[in-house]
Amino acid sequence: MTERRAVQVLTLACQDRVGIVAAVSGALAAIDGFIVDSQQYADLETGRFFMRVAFVRGGGRYPADRAGIEAALAPVAARFAFDWSLHAAADRPRVLIAVSRGSHCLNDLLHRWQTGALPVEIVGVLSNHENLRPLVQWHGLPWHHLPVTADTRDRQEAAIVALMAEARADYLVLARYMQVLGPGLVAALEGRCINIHHSFLPGFKGAQPYHRAHARGVKLIGATAHFVTSDLDEGPIIEQAVERVDHRASVDDLIRIGRDIESQVLARAVAWVGERRVFLNGNRTVVFR
Repeated sequence: MTERRAVQVLTLACQDRVGIVAAVSGALAAIDGFIVDSQQYADLETGRFFMRVAFVRGGGRYPADRAGIEAALAPVAARFAFDWSLHAAADRPRVLIAVSRGSHCLNDLLHRWQTGALPVEIVGVLSNHENLRPLVQWHGLPWHHLPVTADTRDRQEAAIVALMAEARADYLVLARYMQVLGPGLVAALEGRCINIHHSFLPGFKGAQPYHRAHARGVKLIGATAHFVTSDLDEGPIIEQAVERVDHRASVDDLIRIGRDIESQVLARAVAWVGERRVFLNGNRTVVFR
């Protein structure tokens, strides 16, 4: 795609009121902005409005740079008190991945990223174990070994914050990182940390969830991707999926199916965040697919 047709993505949230869509589309029309995709949602319960607009140059009045586009949109943003941002679609969010011993989610993300199917820039991988170093280094990415114990947790999490800053990472993705984050790290990464877990919760929290689910004869298994909050595994949900199983499924079958679902759900969540399709809405999210 040439610079002339480069896609810009406008995202905004505000209190809902009449005229927002008309004002945004009018402001873009005034600068010859050609809308190629637009989605909006009005939450009637909270009175909040959310919008994502992708547009390209449509004529001679189109500004030469993003600063010019922002200046044209600023009056509308001030009028409606937007919480807004403008990004080139080609500018991908920077992601740091955290993982423990399990490789399935990490391997899936790295493969999608390496083949250009994941719209983020992975800037490195950190782990409290060493077993996945060869996989990460084979993909040409920085590897950061940050072991943790109960006595070193605060120092280790301070190192994660420093690593995020050094790598200029926008998001931390927990790709089966089997550590509970401390309140300081959770607060530092509010709205910027994505986790994946199996969807047996809260029924099978803790170790060996698939073994305990098998013992109870579950008929549905799945996975949930969500933003991390101080409430363990109860943050705003980005994506979920389930698959039906029956009495014939062994523990190994459940683990295999569960890992596949976890990988797919996390990849979708990361992709939607990368395309700036996910909006926080209190304890929920708005996701423009």
